[in-house]
Amino acid sequence: MTRHIRHAGFFCALLLAALLLNAALVQVVRAPAYEGNPANRRPDIARYAQPRGDILVGGRAVTGSEDTREHLRYERTYANGPLYAPVTGFASQLYGTTLLEDAEDAVLSGTHPMLAPFPLWSDFARAPYRGGDVVTTLDPAAQRAAYRGLAGRKGALAALEPSTGRILALFSAPSYDPQPLSGNGTAASRAWARLTADPDRPMLNRAVRQTYPPGSTFKIVTAAAALDAGVVRNLDAPTDSPDPYTLPGTRTRLVNESKGCADASLREAFTFSCNTVFAKLGVDVGARDMTRTARAFGFDNGGTHIPFPVARSTFDTSLDLAQLALSSIGQYNTRATPLQMAMVAAAVADGGQVREPYLVERTTRPGGSTLAAAGSRPARQAMSPSTAVRLRALMRDAVRNGTGRKAAIRGAKVGGKTGTAQHGLGNSGTPYAWFVSWAQGDHEPAPRVAVAVVLEDARSDRGHISGGDAAPIARAVMKAVLNSRERTPSQ
Repeated sequence: MTRHIRHAGFFCALLLAALLLNAALVQVVRAPAYEGNPANRRPDIARYAQPRGDILVGGRAVTGSEDTREHLRYERTYANGPLYAPVTGFASQLYGTTLLEDAEDAVLSGTHPMLAPFPLWSDFARAPYRGGDVVTTLDPAAQRAAYRGLAGRKGALAALEPSTGRILALFSAPSYDPQPLSGNGTAASRAWARLTADPDRPMLNRAVRQTYPPGSTFKIVTAAAALDAGVVRNLDAPTDSPDPYTLPGTRTRLVNESKGCADASLREAFTFSCNTVFAKLGVDVGARDMTRTARAFGFDNGGTHIPFPVARSTFDTSLDLAQLALSSIGQYNTRATPLQMAMVAAAVADGGQVREPYLVERTTRPGGSTLAAAGSRPARQAMSPSTAVRLRALMRDAVRNGTGRKAAIRGAKVGGKTGTAQHGLGNSGTPYAWFVSWAQGDHEPAPRVAVAVVLEDARSDRGHISGGDAAPIARAVMKAVLNSRERTPSQ
């Protein structure tokens, strides 16, 4: 009898060991596969079981969470959705996350390990905790000015604080309301179908994900390269530039929209945007120095994140002299995002230094304590400080006496550069209108804002597209920053 009991006990122990081994196999070894199985709804139920953390602008939440009392309990809500959609993106139970909602999803959803009371346990438990908040660098007044300026238009705007790289405004038009995408019902499906079928692509963030030929705004880069290389030493000396200019190795003659460009000085050529002068300057500087300067400003850098990724702006390095001439006036294969061109203007404003742009000031725990802060940003020298001083003078002349007059602000120093970028078959499309600029209060020690605007649907005639259409939008944003009392001090 005792032997049978012993055998039964051994068998029960064996079954218990098998049960524990199977539980360990299911809970530990196969857990990732089960968790990623589309048929497993438990992660989704857990993910939406508590409110999502918020995205803050100017100290106020522009997002929220609504209790639906359903299995996927909390849905994302948005205050002023179209105003901030190019920054927040969307958080959808059907279609996932984009932009800040995606880049900071671990903090907002509560899955970041440092949000757990016991961080080492959180990896094992795989349970979400209360979401943290994301504090942005946006200036609400500047963002509203961009929204109003681009209302009914197709284009984008980026505004930076030159001394830090903080993004003060980031807008893309047309925009959209992310709220209808939040749920998982037919309304969300209909909203998705409508937005994805829209030929104007409202969910495309043109400020960071679309590149354009920068046109004459790229002449800032060409002027910097020419001054640093010593090709130009005196802003007021003749440049020995013919009008028209025959592109090297071709019979193609490059002409100007403005008169008086023959043998113009760099100051005159910049003020009146003479294509012939800058095309020849690019050839005189040479491909090596032009490429080096463009890259110092941020072109050909494919690793920029703000924290969501930014499309790579490009300056073609495999060029013959004719192509180099066209590239030096922002045509041929030269492409830039509005954010990249705002970085160019910011570098001029900040003594030639390029600072990596960023959109998140800090992330916080549910109680408000800081989880992570942006900290200081490294800077690289795109041009010498003396060249930056001279370029600031050229940009101020372009606003006072040239094509950028509509960007002038009473009681402030403003520098700017217009740009008209040809595109389409045989350059038949309506040119893109660009304006890049910076502004400094008369009683302030340094410029406070740098802006880049691009319009795909310019309304003025070709000769006044940038100064007439894009410059007033940049002016409104710069004025909002200079007048704003809502700015958060840099961390």
